[in-house]
Amino acid sequence: MRYKRGDVKTGIYFFTVNLVQRHLRLLLDHVEILRAAVKTVKQRHPFHIDAFVVLPDHLHAIWTLPSDDADFSIRWMLIKSGFSRHITMNERRNASRISKGERGIWHQPVLGAFDS
Repeated sequence: MRYKRGDVKTGIYFFTVNLVQRHLRLLLDHVEILRAAVKTVKQRHPFHIDAFVVLPDHLHAIWTLPSDDADFSIRWMLIKSGFSRHITMNERRNASRISKGERGIWHQPVLGAFDS
């Protein structure tokens, strides 16, 4: 499946990122790991956090990206992988995720982009 991605320069982006297993509390139970992953990514790939809400099984974020770098997907990939590396692997993974070496923690983000 191909996802359509917005390409708005200096845009403001809204994200909802969900856990696959919605009954887990991974994000709250490991919020310090999530904070560290976001901080690390922000240092390498700067962006401004306008809002960030962490709930037990999903999060919402509003970011403003720099005018010369609207690549939010690399930022989310690095945040999710940085978080996932520090969480004990005990989730179920399907054959596709196993073959790609992916964890079974995250759903794809839902994106909205707004002109600034």
